[in-house]
Amino acid sequence: MTSITLPGLVDPHDLAEDRQFSMNLARGLNVLRAFTVAEPVLGNRDIAERTGLPKPTVSRLTYTLTLLGYLTRDPALQKYRLGSGVLSLSHPLLAGAQVRQVARPFMEQLARSTGCSVNLGMRDRADVVYLDAVRADKANPHWPDIGSTRPLLASAMGRALIQSLPRPDQAAILNYLKVHDRAMYDKHRASWEADQKLFAAHGFCHSRGDWRKDIHAIAAPIRLPAREQPVAMNCTLIGYSMPKDKLTREVAPLLLEAVHQIEIAYGVRATN
Repeated sequence: MTSITLPGLVDPHDLAEDRQFSMNLARGLNVLRAFTVAEPVLGNRDIAERTGLPKPTVSRLTYTLTLLGYLTRDPALQKYRLGSGVLSLSHPLLAGAQVRQVARPFMEQLARSTGCSVNLGMRDRADVVYLDAVRADKANPHWPDIGSTRPLLASAMGRALIQSLPRPDQAAILNYLKVHDRAMYDKHRASWEADQKLFAAHGFCHSRGDWRKDIHAIAAPIRLPAREQPVAMNCTLIGYSMPKDKLTREVAPLLLEAVHQIEIAYGVRATN
């Protein structure tokens, strides 16, 4: 049986000999993950290309997932979309994430006082997935929606999430990222190393257009009880409309204070 430390850092093909691991379930979930915002409609051949699964296997999986309501089939196109069953799965997670309710008023206040868009997120394999968003920067064309993702190492929030973990877990994530997408890792390695120093000195991470050149962001992790998945909060602004060093000079102290207050409200930090 495989020892699991962090979720999402496994390749199903490496677990073929693990009798506790359900390969069929893993393949079905990979089919669902093949659908994206950019490509919401896929045929069996498209899915086979994206997952590396044999087309007969994909056909059985899409048939099953359609009967269960996780996919819907377009008869005219003979292709599939995600079904309402997928959306229903996400609601218990969102509703049960107490940190969303605790953080929301602090996020709204932070957005009002800074003009930034303020977002809450957690890690999903090699990405950050957004849990909540307060949209204040009207010039930002990349407003995140709940459930949308950003690359982990290319974003301030992703790097803050990594920084929040113990060193062995950080090493496990970085090793996974090297294998998962070496080009992405090499491109953003310098930003990661710079943020290690920045986080050690000041407690936040800083993206200077790493994910999108016009989007600048700072982010800090929020401490939660050990039973809960780590989360982080960021503040984003369009770079061309922002005075130099606004995020690090003006916004960072307010972000860190908001994080401090959320931790107090959550009961993981005592009032000074």
